Amino acid sequence: MNALILALLLVQQPTLERRVATVRDGTVRFSFAARPGVYGNGRNVISWDCRNGRCRNQQTNGGYYSNWDDDNETSACDSGPVRVALLKSGGAVTDLKTYVGGKWRTPGSDVTDLGTVSAREAAAYLLAVAERDSGRASERAILPAILADSTTIWPDLLRIARNDRISRKVRRSAVFWLGQAAGDAATRGLTDLIDDGGVDRDVKESAVFALSQRPREEGVPALLRIAKGNGDPQLRRKAIFWLGQSDDPRALALFEELLTKP
Repeated sequence: MNALILALLLVQQPTLERRVATVRDGTVRFSFAARPGVYGNGRNVISWDCRNGRCRNQQTNGGYYSNWDDDNETSACDSGPVRVALLKSGGAVTDLKTYVGGKWRTPGSDVTDLGTVSAREAAAYLLAVAERDSGRASERAILPAILADSTTIWPDLLRIARNDRISRKVRRSAVFWLGQAAGDAATRGLTDLIDDGGVDRDVKESAVFALSQRPREEGVPALLRIAKGNGDPQLRRKAIFWLGQSDDPRALALFEELLTKP
């Protein structure tokens, strides 16, 4: 098969968006490669930023990971793939679940399995679901996009976070995941955080949390100063995390600054 014919065939293949759109009611599911450092048990635990047997971030039961019954065959701990299940009603995506690792159970008559798709195409589709602002599915679509291999989505998250026409819940979800990405960027190049094992670290971490509970005009400037200039990378990460919860435009500006540094 020559290159021209192959290119024409690829162009004619339906996009993920179109394949999902062919299903009016029921569950649509697909899988894609996870970025390095992402692990899960195939059901209710997803960990990321993992190296040397340790994971800095983890989500468990509740929130994003309340699961529909009988979706999965579980496993102890897998490095992928990312698996997404969409619930559709009347042609609209009404809910979305994310798993890492494990495998799907044999589908019933109301399940359409699209198989493995490109991680980049999956991320683009999921971000489109988020921007569509169609309820809970839009809030939940950002997480699997973050986990997709070979993708850089923080500019898209920044655009979503700054779009006043998108609901506050979706924008806050975008800001939260921007905070995670910016926290990583702030400590780029460090393989391990220094643990002094002393009381002073605990006191400082408690102080960062206390600042996050103060009124915005008091807490945000202090957290910004910690995030930009504190010598302890763990304290910088904690300050960035709480800035991600603040819904403050100054936090967005900091995230953009950190993520655009070479």
